[in-house]
Amino acid sequence: MNINSQNIAFNYEKKTYLINDDVLKKTILPPDCVDLIVTSPPYNVGIDYNSSNDNNAYGKYLEFSRQWIENCFYWAKDESRFLLNIPLDKNKNGVQSVGADITRIAKEAGWLYRSTIVWNEGNISRRTAWGSWISASAPCVIAPVELIIIFYKKNWKKTNGSKISDISKDEFISWTNGLWTFNGESKKRIGHPAPFPRELPKRCIKLFSYVDDIVLDPFCGSGTTMIEAFLNHREFIGIDIDQNYCQLAKKRFLDIVNKEKELL
Repeated sequence: MNINSQNIAFNYEKKTYLINDDVLKKTILPPDCVDLIVTSPPYNVGIDYNSSNDNNAYGKYLEFSRQWIENCFYWAKDESRFLLNIPLDKNKNGVQSVGADITRIAKEAGWLYRSTIVWNEGNISRRTAWGSWISASAPCVIAPVELIIIFYKKNWKKTNGSKISDISKDEFISWTNGLWTFNGESKKRIGHPAPFPRELPKRCIKLFSYVDDIVLDPFCGSGTTMIEAFLNHREFIGIDIDQNYCQLAKKRFLDIVNKEKELL
């Protein structure tokens, strides 16, 4: 695995790498080196991250999105897939069509659109805004779902890699239904302000990549994608700008892998 960054925070069995660096640096990785990208970037909703501002003007947020998405396209092999977990929309500091805007940006960067998975977290408790009450004056509609948008580079049909799929018949039937329902993850339990559950990267990895493919998460955070990539026999590259989150991801990875790899 060829990594240009000097800031490798963690290296496990020379197949799992975590890089403490800025995703906006195009030179971190060489071109055409990853098979699958699974990530959930900052949502720009004011989350208190240690090392980045999550409350930018919307135009600045979209420009940030453009830069890192273009870098991912540069790092991706032909036939690679890009699974992007983002909000459908947001209404903090003004209503914005986040899903549509970032889809447009990804297509402008060269990614081709395939389809969208709707993730139903089953968390109705997030509903806090009604707008006008029992009136057509100004009702507020809130969809308690997130998106996992599926993009690809050049060709959808995958002809490279090991050609070994490890997904079961029941998993394939269930996960090719574009409505996924499972709970989110607890911030308090994980120790990160915006973790996603292990089920999300697990499904993305097994459905859209072969065994031994290289998986990238450019916002590695608490290391969830790293854990699932290793346990499902893929190589992995993670990037995170925050040193503390890199340490958290390393600790979670080692704790979980040491407990679970004997069960596989």
